[in-house]
Amino acid sequence: MRLTATHPTVFRSVLAAAAALLLTSCGSGGTTAERADDARRPDAHASSAVPGALPGISERFQKQIPEDTRQVVAVRGDGADRSTATVVLYTKDGDGWKERAHWPAHNGKKGWTPDHHEDDKRSPVGVFTLTDAGGVLADPGPGGLPYTRSDAFAAPRTWAESHWHDFDLVIAVDYNRVKGTPPNDPARPEGRSKGGSIWLHLDHGSGTSGCVSLSEQGMRHLLRTLEPDQHPVVVMGDKASLRA
Repeated sequence: MRLTATHPTVFRSVLAAAAALLLTSCGSGGTTAERADDARRPDAHASSAVPGALPGISERFQKQIPEDTRQVVAVRGDGADRSTATVVLYTKDGDGWKERAHWPAHNGKKGWTPDHHEDDKRSPVGVFTLTDAGGVLADPGPGGLPYTRSDAFAAPRTWAESHWHDFDLVIAVDYNRVKGTPPNDPARPEGRSKGGSIWLHLDHGSGTSGCVSLSEQGMRHLLRTLEPDQHPVVVMGDKASLRA
């Protein structure tokens, strides 16, 4: 069942805390000098040697995908210290995994890390479930993950104007957060030092503070496509790490 929350008053009491966390996680208002013209190579979509397997994803990571998962969002970074990436949506049927769509993307402005910490400007490498979505804009529905619409998602207007719409549409990556809560819930089960508010969100043309960003068209497609009963996950990291 699809759940939609439209009660912004629920979030006013946590808005200040959530905004402070966002400043050190997703999309900071820092420099935008990093350009979006970094190379995006097509080898992210090269065929796997194993028919039906996820291309470019090692057995180590594939074993971390739950058996009942039928949707995977793969984020392949162009390099361990680079901020450009490709997002690919896969679905699984009797013949294995098949690519359905892909989009250019950005990740943390300093690249990737298997040991993410708050304010390190790197995106975490790993396999994470996707259970909750939200944003400033209305639910793109029909279908999709439980969605919370609230003005509390709005990026601070003290940030560069290019970042103001980053959180119009958001999918929470279940890294150091409580599943089943809105993406901007400030709870950090592993402690604040481990960072949080790692999201898929709208792209502003350069690296993020740890999130993954892509086009509005891509976000709307994911929000309409990802379904709780398909148990979607994101597999994310730089290409070398994902192959290792």
